[in-house]
Amino acid sequence: MKTVILGAAQDPTLQTFENDVWWITLIKLLGVFVILLLLTLFTINYERKVVARMAVRPGPNQVGPKGWLQSLTDGLKLPFKEEIIPKTADKVVYFLAPVISATCAFTAFSVIPFGPVVSIFGHKTALQLTDVPVSVLVLLACSSMAVYGVVLAGWASGSTYPLLGGLRSSAQMISYEVAMGLSIVAVFMTAGTMSTSQIVKAQAGNGASDVDILGWNPTAPSWYAVLLLPSFIIYCIAAVGETNRAPFDLPEAESELVGGFHTEYSSFKFAMFFLAEYINMITVSAFATTLFLGGWRAPAPITSFWAGANSGWWPLAWWLLKVLILLFGFIWLRATLPRMRYDQFMRFGWKVLIPVNLVWILFLAGVRVTNTRVDGGARWLVYIVAAVVVLGIALLWPASKKPREYSIEEQLAARPPGSFPVPPMDLQVPPSPRARRAVAERQPATVGGTTTAPDDDTSDKEV
Repeated sequence: MKTVILGAAQDPTLQTFENDVWWITLIKLLGVFVILLLLTLFTINYERKVVARMAVRPGPNQVGPKGWLQSLTDGLKLPFKEEIIPKTADKVVYFLAPVISATCAFTAFSVIPFGPVVSIFGHKTALQLTDVPVSVLVLLACSSMAVYGVVLAGWASGSTYPLLGGLRSSAQMISYEVAMGLSIVAVFMTAGTMSTSQIVKAQAGNGASDVDILGWNPTAPSWYAVLLLPSFIIYCIAAVGETNRAPFDLPEAESELVGGFHTEYSSFKFAMFFLAEYINMITVSAFATTLFLGGWRAPAPITSFWAGANSGWWPLAWWLLKVLILLFGFIWLRATLPRMRYDQFMRFGWKVLIPVNLVWILFLAGVRVTNTRVDGGARWLVYIVAAVVVLGIALLWPASKKPREYSIEEQLAARPPGSFPVPPMDLQVPPSPRARRAVAERQPATVGGTTTAPDDDTSDKEV
């Protein structure tokens, strides 16, 4: 078996960044910043137009050609609007929270590869700001730090609803980040590296990986979205949960928390939170493109008849196309699915995604050990036995008993005497004893200072 060093520190692609002069690095830094700003402006309008199309109603169509400059005017308007700061807010933390969120969102994009090595003013450099042997961990660290901006914003606002929204968002992001991290472990095991550029290279079919999964030849090009389909599905679900997007937008539930953690923010600070949210959408989409969709490489049908599809500046177009398709998935979910209940959402993350992820990783590890130690004839026998065992456990696993539903009378009878009346869980509040007595005796009932007359009397009299 070929030995693969995690990180591929000796790869010439990583050495390319060491030879970059300072002004090349500055150009790439400004390029990443401009790309993120333009993609944010585009995505806002993109979402509004797609949702409007799905809802059969007009979208933005007044500002600019067919309304495409609407998000630009909104972005220019927000910094000049009046800024309202609550008296009870912690001023220092209140100012730092949006800065933390926006900074983490921009920093996470520094290790995303946009394309291969190209020539910029005669200098050879990769279309990537930088790369390190643990680039994927840099992305996960930036997404973890973004939680601080959300939590501090909710706490520093000095209000109840932002605090609840901040706590919800922190619990949600931490929970689904565990599932996201576990889904990436399968990519590490298959590619043999944590470098983003090397993961893209491993999907090109150049023999960079020594893992032979279910007969897959590592020298043949294959996207990990196909090879590691369960990991890709879990990653997409976790990405929607971590970015607080519908149907997992519980921290910003308008019917419960007004606006969530940024309820007390306005003007430019609100714009920074808005910017961070859309950049996070772009980041997780670009991350999924890098890990599972071959990165900047063109799909196989294109490379079969166009030899130069993966050279020059064309790969930037393939990368952008894949990111826009994934962003469309975010928008599609928002336009079609209702918001989940919070306890269902957290239960789904901890009791479904994480256990399934652990079983999938265990399966991949078993397949890897089997491929290295068992001959081809007995290998499939091991696979069949393992599948039968898993299927048997799933069929014999005891089903959870549905809790008994108590009637309103049983709930009232079980209430301790003198305790405060609590509405039942199904939100069907029973009538008060006074109202029930009035109905039974056909007598007027006094509710809230107002006399309710019998059915044959339509007048209301003050008591």
